Amino acid sequence: MAQASSKTRSKTPAKDSSAKPLSADLLGKMHAYWRAANYLSVGQIYLLDNPLLKKPLKREHVKPRLLGHWGTTPGLNFIYVHLNRAIRERQQPMIYITGPGHGGPGLVANSYLEGTYTETYPNIDQCEAGIQKLFKQFSFPGGIPSHVAPETPGSMHEGGELGYSISHAYGAAFDNPDQLVVAVVGDGEAETGPLATSWHSNKFLNPVRDGSVLPILHLNGYKIANPTVLARLPKDELTKLFEGYGHTVHFVETGKDVDDYEAMHQAFAATLDTVLDEIREIRAKAAKEAKAGKPITRPHWPMIILRSPKGWTGPKEIDGKKVEGYWRSHQVPFSDMTPEHVDALEKWLESYKPKELFTETGALKPELAALAPEGILRMSANPHVHGLVSRDLKMPDFRKYAVKLDKPGTVIAEATRVMGKLLRDVMKENDDAQNFRIFGPDETASNRWADVFDTTGKTWLAEHFPEDTGNDHLADNGRVMEILSEHTCQGWLEGYNLTGRHGFFSCYEAFIHVIDSMFNQHAKWLKTTKDIPWRREIPSLNYLLTSHVWRQDHNGFSHQDPGFIDHVVNKKSEVIRVYLPPDANTLLSVTDHCLRSRHYVNVVVAGKQPALQYLTMEQAIKHCTKGLGIWDWASNDEGGEPDVVLACAGDVPTMEALAATDLIRTHFPDVKIRFVNVVDLMTLQSKSEHPHGLDDHEFDAVFTTDKPVVFAFHGYPWLIHRLTYRRNGHSNLHVRGYIENGTTSTPFDMVVMNQVDRYNLAIDVIDRVPKLQKIGAHVRQKFLDKLIEHKHYINEFGDDMPEVKNWAWPF
Repeated sequence: MAQASSKTRSKTPAKDSSAKPLSADLLGKMHAYWRAANYLSVGQIYLLDNPLLKKPLKREHVKPRLLGHWGTTPGLNFIYVHLNRAIRERQQPMIYITGPGHGGPGLVANSYLEGTYTETYPNIDQCEAGIQKLFKQFSFPGGIPSHVAPETPGSMHEGGELGYSISHAYGAAFDNPDQLVVAVVGDGEAETGPLATSWHSNKFLNPVRDGSVLPILHLNGYKIANPTVLARLPKDELTKLFEGYGHTVHFVETGKDVDDYEAMHQAFAATLDTVLDEIREIRAKAAKEAKAGKPITRPHWPMIILRSPKGWTGPKEIDGKKVEGYWRSHQVPFSDMTPEHVDALEKWLESYKPKELFTETGALKPELAALAPEGILRMSANPHVHGLVSRDLKMPDFRKYAVKLDKPGTVIAEATRVMGKLLRDVMKENDDAQNFRIFGPDETASNRWADVFDTTGKTWLAEHFPEDTGNDHLADNGRVMEILSEHTCQGWLEGYNLTGRHGFFSCYEAFIHVIDSMFNQHAKWLKTTKDIPWRREIPSLNYLLTSHVWRQDHNGFSHQDPGFIDHVVNKKSEVIRVYLPPDANTLLSVTDHCLRSRHYVNVVVAGKQPALQYLTMEQAIKHCTKGLGIWDWASNDEGGEPDVVLACAGDVPTMEALAATDLIRTHFPDVKIRFVNVVDLMTLQSKSEHPHGLDDHEFDAVFTTDKPVVFAFHGYPWLIHRLTYRRNGHSNLHVRGYIENGTTSTPFDMVVMNQVDRYNLAIDVIDRVPKLQKIGAHVRQKFLDKLIEHKHYINEFGDDMPEVKNWAWPF
């Protein structure tokens, strides 16, 4: 006998979860629909031909290579058919997020049964030949991947890498009040760190403004080859764990007879009705509080814990070894297709009684097809997950936030603070649309975006203390999302982007590495969906990396790492962009561009500390449009050939390169210097490798083919070599950047330790310009002496020398 039970915090008595809401007729049809989904799932893993078993099954009907995952799939199919009933009865739009995304056969099967798959791929139609194509293409060359991949209608979460289903679900629910997002969490996924933290997302969900999230923790007991931790916890301990996370917990569990499917259907249907009623009551109560002008009481949202066997409905044993309810069912339960195993497969497939499910021509029987919702109420056709419900941001004119300059390199400003004023007004302009949010791990104010709090607060539905008032901007309707988990911030923003909304994620540069792998997965999604015509382009995922390597002198070595951009440029050029604006006006231009863009990952690296400003707004726009360019005001080679090209990318390297230019021009007035700044890093690649790349003629015109190039770079120096290795004159290129030297010290000492300082750059010029090699020895020694003087000075006074600290552009 299946068991259904509730553990509730509510003072209202729990509803009777032993009720039987399904009539005998509906129960029979739903069970048949589940069998059909399971049949199609097994067929995708195993069958090459004979899709409806009209002939005795033979080895040649089975694929030569068997790939896929069966174990989680029947549970996913079970949940799906029950959600379909709720959608039809309540007309409630739902998004289905498959945490155990390796259950791809199930989601493909359900989208096929609903008709969406055939609408999307007309060659796989509702007939026997269509089913054969459906089966053959799965995990097959020229076909589709094995997971809930972008090619699967209704998917916004592939689930290949585990840990992000809950954060994606909440990201999808934010500002989507009509949507109910169902997040199925596998018990293997539940062991990951990102997933464990993401349970706290329920403290950030506003029941009035946002949609709802229904987590379903599916405990089937096993991972690939081990039991799962949560499945082995006593029920009382498991209940306390999730009550501690802030949920009302409802259990649906198979009894001793795991084949008592009727009892499980009734138990799950009753529990689903209960939790959907609870969600409706939560939303109604919150709406009443909001209308009365009262703070919204944080609800304890319901969740379901479904306990069913791994590989449910599959073979009990194979070759005398346990399969159903054990880890052996995780992937392909048996793959050595001996005659005995072919017979076992045929018996397994026949257990679903396909003749009762499909017509003679191979279509799902009409009485079963009628169970699916219609149109966009089908989860596989939800327009939100296909990018079809998205509007561009209403953007203020970024030019009006410009830092005014009379002369380059003399005015001081904090670039990200200026950016924060722009973001404040982006938030204000889009308040009605409710389609823009800011995300970050407790760093919005630290990263100088505090002006956004003039417009909105930090989303917070947990407890408030008296000292919070007037200090911390906590608000149940805030649009700034802060939690000290880069994983959760990334997952929220991805879910928000994937359902068509816009955002910006600010993070300390060194710690963005925490989400390296999440970035990987999102970039892969963007690359794949770019070529899927029925998916629209979604808003870009935007990062601001600040508190960067060159200004982490106070926190020390652990906070110094510029390597995320190395990681980013590994991805396909059509989806990644990297910007290093040198000052506030270029940052404004870049920010405007990023927020208007779609289907990219934009990485912006900019400092938050007071720094020199170089370009007027008009100059900044032109410079950012080109991506790199010669700064005429910092160069003295106009009308002739340069002796050296001094290039730079990044705000601090730009300042040091300008100071080095000052040193060379002061000591060697006849040396002709061409000063080049790079704001769009990918312009350094050739046009054949990146759409922003300069063609060779343009590149040669800027950098020359035969003059030494000294390049001061924000990150690891070998990245510049990697991007330019095919360029003419690459052998003339000498790059200075971060070489993994750092500690707690002064700002200037950080660049000295990594030889990106003005004196080392000037020495590099002397060493590489032929005429200076002969006449520059005394000046070279003077610069070396300055480096020694610097060390003595900071060790005595704890600060940088005034001539360094107060330097400004003198020409």
